[in-house]
Amino acid sequence: MNDMELLIKKAGILIEALPYIQHFAGKTIVVKYGGNAMINEELKNSVMEDLTLLKYIGLNPILVHGGGPDISAALKSFNIESQFINGLRVTDEETVKVAQMVLVGKTNKEIVSLLNQKGGNALGICGIDGNLIKCKKLYTDVDGKKTDIGYVGDIVEINNKVLEYIVKDEFIPVVAPIGVGEDGESYNINADTVAGALAASLNAEKLIMLTDVEGIKTGKDGELLYYTNKDEILDLIGKEVITGGMIPKVLGCLEALDKGVKSVHIIDGRVPHCLLLEIFTKSGIGTMIEK
Repeated sequence: MNDMELLIKKAGILIEALPYIQHFAGKTIVVKYGGNAMINEELKNSVMEDLTLLKYIGLNPILVHGGGPDISAALKSFNIESQFINGLRVTDEETVKVAQMVLVGKTNKEIVSLLNQKGGNALGICGIDGNLIKCKKLYTDVDGKKTDIGYVGDIVEINNKVLEYIVKDEFIPVVAPIGVGEDGESYNINADTVAGALAASLNAEKLIMLTDVEGIKTGKDGELLYYTNKDEILDLIGKEVITGGMIPKVLGCLEALDKGVKSVHIIDGRVPHCLLLEIFTKSGIGTMIEK
């Protein structure tokens, strides 16, 4: 392929993206950022470039990040043992202080700094800021018993005005999953849960979950489902095709759909420029779930 043919091919890619750019202009896209895309330097840069481009062409991206490995490493340095029940971190008073320190003071600011380096004009916040995420204590079930796992938050209310103000002011919000209780106490919240709740509250056009899997498949060695719906997802859970940690993730996606999000995407964050490929190509690279 000569230089001219290469340039024409690049122009064709831009034209393919045009109808999607027109359709999504001004729409809110919530992205849950986690997995290998938060660890690998090349992938980090790729995601930040994608978000910056989305903002510049007229979409309103909101990034929600996790930070479990960073929290575990910090706890270890303080000689605090990490304990999980039903996939949730048991969070006593000391643990929630460390989680808040890491998520808000370290992980969040590193992401904001990298986005700003790309020209993304990012602003880092957590659920405490402006009472963005109001919580109560979340209890979990262990052998049929209601179990207290500490300062783990169950979302009660989202203050939309905080994010709407930031987005209108041409910033990219970067949200750390720490919420606030009725008496001002801090709560650690599952980042998938926060992303789904924000997307639902804002009636987002899309909720995109970056994971370390290709998407949802028809079986262990089955084909990738590029498109699926609520009924098929529930059927795959019943057949134990969807298992383990993917169950709460997809159930959270279905809840977001029920509350008004137009579509939810589970995509492979290990693929460079995965956001652009999912949003601006016909088939995308992962699984799109519609109601």
